Amino acid sequence: MAGMSGRMSTVIKSKISKMLDKAEDPSETLEYSYQRQTELLQNVKKGIADVVTSKKRLQLQQQKLEQQVVKLDTQARQALAAGREDLARLALERKQFAQDELRSLDSQVAELEHQQQMLVDREQKMRGKIESFRTKKEVIKAQYSAAEAQVKISEAATGVGEEMADVGLAMQRAMDKTEGMRARAGAMEELEASGAFDDNLTLTGGGDDIDRQLHELTSQSGVDDDLARLKAEIGQGSSAPAGELGAGDPAGGQERSA
Repeated sequence: MAGMSGRMSTVIKSKISKMLDKAEDPSETLEYSYQRQTELLQNVKKGIADVVTSKKRLQLQQQKLEQQVVKLDTQARQALAAGREDLARLALERKQFAQDELRSLDSQVAELEHQQQMLVDREQKMRGKIESFRTKKEVIKAQYSAAEAQVKISEAATGVGEEMADVGLAMQRAMDKTEGMRARAGAMEELEASGAFDDNLTLTGGGDDIDRQLHELTSQSGVDDDLARLKAEIGQGSSAPAGELGAGDPAGGQERSA
């Protein structure tokens, strides 16, 4: 069963592959591939834009923190000059906290810049590949269109196409019918020239009224001649002598001797 199942799977896959191959249009497939690659490139560009936006947001925070560090340093100096060491210490503590955040932001900005550069490099490579693919795509489409046109022209010229094959069959049938009609017309002409149709009319009782009367007259004359011949033969036999008719009769001899 496992072998049969595997064989059925192979047959089904081969049938599906053959159907897909027949339905597949290379031009449409290439255009779809090019569209998908263009969409991926747009996604990379969007990723670059998102990274740049995040980096700009962090850079704005950096600027605020830098300004705050300068402000707190100034306040600490002013408080120390006024004899308020406690205020000066508080300002310096805030300054230290702002500087720590600033160093963290610097690290994050550097990481985003690294990601941005990677995406830019990837985008450039993808752009080059897509441009190369686009050129090859147009070349392949042109070659396929030329080959397809050549096949259609060849089919039309040689009559191997489906439509041309139907036309060829219809033409052959018309030629066969024409030859049959010509043969039939020739046979009719030959029979008419040989008088076969006239004999047929005579045998079947055809012809006009004069022909029938002449035929009856000829037949009647032949019958009269045969009848006269028979009467003459019978008359010659009855005029013979009586003795000749009874010469061999024994009974007659006995009567004459008595």
